[in-house]
Amino acid sequence: MHHIALIPWLDPELIIGAAGPWALLVVCFIVFAETGLLVGFLLPGDTLLVISGLLTHTNDVFGVNIWIVSLLIALAAFIGGEVGYLIGHKGGPAVFERKESGLFSRKNVERTNSFFERYGGLTVILARFVPIVRTFAPVAAGVGHMPWKKYSLYNLIGALIWGFGLTMLGYLIAYIPWVAHLVTEYIDIILLAAVGGTALVTLWHYFSERHKVRKALAAGGDPDTDADEAAALTLDAEVFDRAPDVDGDGKH
Repeated sequence: MHHIALIPWLDPELIIGAAGPWALLVVCFIVFAETGLLVGFLLPGDTLLVISGLLTHTNDVFGVNIWIVSLLIALAAFIGGEVGYLIGHKGGPAVFERKESGLFSRKNVERTNSFFERYGGLTVILARFVPIVRTFAPVAAGVGHMPWKKYSLYNLIGALIWGFGLTMLGYLIAYIPWVAHLVTEYIDIILLAAVGGTALVTLWHYFSERHKVRKALAAGGDPDTDADEAAALTLDAEVFDRAPDVDGDGKH
């Protein structure tokens, strides 16, 4: 295995040595935070799941069966979605009342709302595969009082397809001999590329939003989302019952 001295914290052996039996718990917490906490989109998601599956096969990184790993990650994704919904349901539109920061952005909420407008309740499932949207979708569903039973069903399906599915996909990919060899020999480089790519996208989004905020301020705009603006971001209950607008023509 090739080690990169400049980033020893990316070495799976060091992660296991530091976290011990808690390594899987750390992964599950990151998955939970992506949909359970409003700052979750700063954390790696899709790449983390695939890599967790790969390492379970090649390095037995967690020391447990892949089925257990996949199911626990799916459970963390489901619980995160439920907590995100609860935050929105209990907090109401006030959840959206805050200063534009680049981390929390009204544009992110509007982007999530546009997914609901187009795909209805299925957004809860589809959002799992869309960074940022998967963080705000549970909250938006809660603020709009999407029926809890319906939301939880979609949340469960999405958690299984995304959490269980991508982790298992990573595990199965390792059955391809040349891929397994590549992962075993160059795991540090692969991790660096995955985490670095995620970091670049996150930083680009952050600075892009910050630039828009500064531009709005220079033009005399208000960076704060007040109560009326926050209320306007709340979706009507009928949105959650719409059939998906697959072709994007505005007709459901």
